[in-house]
Amino acid sequence: MSAWVLPDHIADVLPSEARHIEELRRGLLDTACSYGYELVMPPLLEHLESLLTGAGEALDLQTFKLVDQLSGRSLGLRADTTQQAARIDAHLLNRRGVSRLCYCGPVLHTRPDKPHATREPLQFGAEIYGHSGIEADIESVLLALECLAVANVKAVSVDLADVRILRSLLNGASRDTFDLGAIQNALAVKDSSGLDAVTRQLPAASRQGLQSLLQLYGGVEVLDEAERLLGEFPGIKPVLDGLRTIASRLSHAHQVTVDLADLRGYAYYSGARFAMYAQGASDALVRGGRYDEVGAAFGRNRPAAGFSLDIKQLVSVVSPRALRAAVRAPWGEGAEVEAMIAALRRQGETVVCVLPGHESEVDEFLCDRELSQMDGQWTVRPI
Repeated sequence: MSAWVLPDHIADVLPSEARHIEELRRGLLDTACSYGYELVMPPLLEHLESLLTGAGEALDLQTFKLVDQLSGRSLGLRADTTQQAARIDAHLLNRRGVSRLCYCGPVLHTRPDKPHATREPLQFGAEIYGHSGIEADIESVLLALECLAVANVKAVSVDLADVRILRSLLNGASRDTFDLGAIQNALAVKDSSGLDAVTRQLPAASRQGLQSLLQLYGGVEVLDEAERLLGEFPGIKPVLDGLRTIASRLSHAHQVTVDLADLRGYAYYSGARFAMYAQGASDALVRGGRYDEVGAAFGRNRPAAGFSLDIKQLVSVVSPRALRAAVRAPWGEGAEVEAMIAALRRQGETVVCVLPGHESEVDEFLCDRELSQMDGQWTVRPI
């Protein structure tokens, strides 16, 4: 095999795309900062039990594992940063009030999590800890939408769901009377006959409620239909009211949909969850919601809500950015020219010096001006 061939679903990022990714990274972090989120930088690897404890157990198959040559302990390369942020909130910061944390860095997956995906996403995320009210959920959704706006993503739609609905429908049923995974799979593909087969031992009301979920998708009006069909189950009406409140903050500017049978991340989320889609994207660009149990494994079970996205995926669905304007300049023409080049760069200009005998070959700069001598004076003029 050639030495330059990379592993499957791993790729170099070349200049123009790399510039786009880096500009987005800065823009997203600045946006989170404008909301009061503080940047944290967890390590790329840490002890395996820390990465996979609690809610992180779902990431076991996605995590690269290795042995620490210093301690002999098992280490993992992070497949998601949320667990690490929760650990930082619980043990390193240990604040009493609300903490808003954001992060951006590579994560590694043993296999792509969707068709054509990279195994090395550049994950950006924002988490808010310490507030159990719906205000934290709404803030997470609004910040995620603003981040997509910064990335110039058009026609964003927001899909809402809540894992507590399924839990309410199964409440009171003996755990040995149903296969939770099979129920989730049947709901995910909206398989009525399959759902009927795996719920035969449940009470009739629960079975009927689960079948109703298969039809409860569409616009915000689905929430009214859900209340009519499921409102008698304890705890469901407040959940539906919460989803209405979130939707009411979004519907004026974005399409809002509801799919109460969508249970992706069921083991991870503890309440409302959301996904954001856009034209040209084959899968959700953003996933987030409430995950109050995320810090329990670290001994501090604080309320938590947030979201994450892959900046590399964002770049693949938005228009390329225009080439950056630059000034072409000669090399080694003396102190006067060097001083002018330095002054231009201090002003924020890109100045590309032409090395003797070679024109610069660049993918991300457009030299639309040049520094040249006219009538004995060095000046910048259009090309």
